Amino acid sequence: MKFGRKSEPTPEATAQSSGDAADTAAAPTQPRTDGPFDESQVVDDGVHRVDLGSLLVAPSEGRELRLQVDEASGTVQAVMLTGQDGALEMQVFAAPRHGDLWSTVRPQIQADITGRGGQAEEREGRFGTELVCQMPVQKPDGTVGLQPSRIIGINGERWMLRASFLGRPALAPEDAGDWEDALAQVVVRRGAGAMPVGEPLPATLPDQARRVT
Repeated sequence: MKFGRKSEPTPEATAQSSGDAADTAAAPTQPRTDGPFDESQVVDDGVHRVDLGSLLVAPSEGRELRLQVDEASGTVQAVMLTGQDGALEMQVFAAPRHGDLWSTVRPQIQADITGRGGQAEEREGRFGTELVCQMPVQKPDGTVGLQPSRIIGINGERWMLRASFLGRPALAPEDAGDWEDALAQVVVRRGAGAMPVGEPLPATLPDQARRVT
């Protein structure tokens, strides 16, 4: 397990009202039969997971767990599983009870990507409506290329998990079942405190983490 420098910021889930205040106005969501799960759904399920505070992530063969840390504040910005063929980046946000925050923020993410010269189109996948994206990035040689990604939003009990696939699982969704299985094993620990909608849930460094530069 490693943790490294903060990566370039990505569009975050945003909203103006508090999670508790928005509960009564939120549309209901259907219970999930496939993960990711709320912590209350996986008591004693026999799966070993690394405890990162708001996220509990099961080890995945051939992949490394990495944490993106803001060097100034020391806070964890995102959790990543990385492998030779791609990566899975995860962030979790506070959401209304039984709400559909993903439907609210998805158009905002699309607008942000297109506003920065990229492309973002919707498709239906294993976890519902997702975004297939291409973002301009500067290569080491100074030329500009396109970085593919798939952005998935999963509504839970007062939380929304945003997952971004990079590399092969973004380019070939039909062959990304093993990566999607890794995502389905993730558990979210929301906590009982009131939080504004769209506020990131805090992740923490485990004791065995070590810094890489």
